Amino acid sequence: MKLICSKSALLNGVQIVSKAVPNKTTMSILECILVDASKGEIKLTANDMELGIETVIEGEIAEKGIIALDAKIFLEIVRKLPDSDIVIETDSSFKTTITCEKAKFNIIGKSGEDFSYLPSVERNDCVIVSQFTLKEVVRQTIFSIADNDNNKLMTGELFDINGSELKVVSLDGHRISIRKIELKNSYEPKKVVVPGKTLNEISKILPGDTDKDVNIFFTPKQIVFEFDNTTVVSRLIEGEYFKIDQMLSSDYETKVRINKKELLNCIDRATLLIKEGDKKPIIINITDTSMELKINSIIGSMNEDIDIEKSGKDMMIGFNPKFLIDALRVIDDEEIDIFLVNPKAPCFIKEPNEKYIYLILPVNFTTVN
Repeated sequence: MKLICSKSALLNGVQIVSKAVPNKTTMSILECILVDASKGEIKLTANDMELGIETVIEGEIAEKGIIALDAKIFLEIVRKLPDSDIVIETDSSFKTTITCEKAKFNIIGKSGEDFSYLPSVERNDCVIVSQFTLKEVVRQTIFSIADNDNNKLMTGELFDINGSELKVVSLDGHRISIRKIELKNSYEPKKVVVPGKTLNEISKILPGDTDKDVNIFFTPKQIVFEFDNTTVVSRLIEGEYFKIDQMLSSDYETKVRINKKELLNCIDRATLLIKEGDKKPIIINITDTSMELKINSIIGSMNEDIDIEKSGKDMMIGFNPKFLIDALRVIDDEEIDIFLVNPKAPCFIKEPNEKYIYLILPVNFTTVN
């Protein structure tokens, strides 16, 4: 095999597919990136058996062939080569020579025939979403998935398609994030749970153009995302997702309208007094025209008032400040509405048309005068 391609094209392709290279595996072939130039195009593929990514890059094929190269070494070599054309040559013993200007590397590859190709998925059922929208929806929900495997469903996000609406839901037992978006077309109802790892990696490699789309295909066990020259295939998480509608009460005793940036900055300041791993709550005291935020820790204490518009009862309630910060950071609105029922019930931050809903459970606290 002999290929010639620009450093920028090769590096971009290798960086895209390397997101699917496993950190730990007993199968050394999975630590490789497959370089396949056997069919008239240069295709790079990586696959950890849960998530697979392939992308096609521009370049010249002087001699057809296929090789599997160690992903870490390949990526570092390409990254550190000069900004010029790179030539990749292999021989029958899988010895691979990578040349760029005066730099020349020799590494040993593996047979491409041993590589686990991406599963072929029938592309019948297609949903179209703009790249920008998908990237944004993931950004605005991914922070509230669970980061451990105690409940597999909590490590993924629900994609619930109904007509022309896509609803994306994530939760970790302490909070729920919901985003609803309007699709260009209407589709049959469909519910799948997509692994958080897959969505994280997609959001990193998606350019996020407003005028380019992602085609999403579904099978009972897999989901495929196609955009630009890249295809991502992922296993779905099996099982029935949580019945979140039962948790979304529309009743409230107190409604607060507040400047989002002011609230976010205030909570951010308060966290200066919390050591990492310390679970000190931020205590919020809501009265007629102001919200007082207080924090007491070993380091010290802070309190600050913010002007609000309020309807309903006065209330004092405590929260994990990180959960509030995570939600506030991804809301683009200048002013937000917060709905509270009582100090033991979840609070809701939601938009009037419920395009976003963030539910956060309160925490117990003791008041110190």
